[in-house]
Amino acid sequence: MQNMKAKELAAWLNDETRPSPLLLDVREPWEYQTCHIDGSRMMPMNTVPANVAHLDKHKPIVCICHHGMRSMQVARFLEQQGFTDVINLTGGVDAWAEEVDSSMPTY
Repeated sequence: MQNMKAKELAAWLNDETRPSPLLLDVREPWEYQTCHIDGSRMMPMNTVPANVAHLDKHKPIVCICHHGMRSMQVARFLEQQGFTDVINLTGGVDAWAEEVDSSMPTY
């Protein structure tokens, strides 16, 4: 598992020469409704095992949560399931709001 900072992810998303990753937001629905990174897909952490078959093992996946702990656990789980390009967003949406998008609500 790799770790990535918010500014690194922002640079990746703005680089049209790189294929876009799946932004997998593993927070709860109320958290996602409060704020999320545009283009992210919500899949609460407790639903990942039941939905892992719906994820593309050949596409980079960036796991996102509030501060980076739940997403780290999901990233490790995905690696155990055979995913090879899994990245944890260090600091989660909280870091994204602080370092990339100051207009994003925080909680």
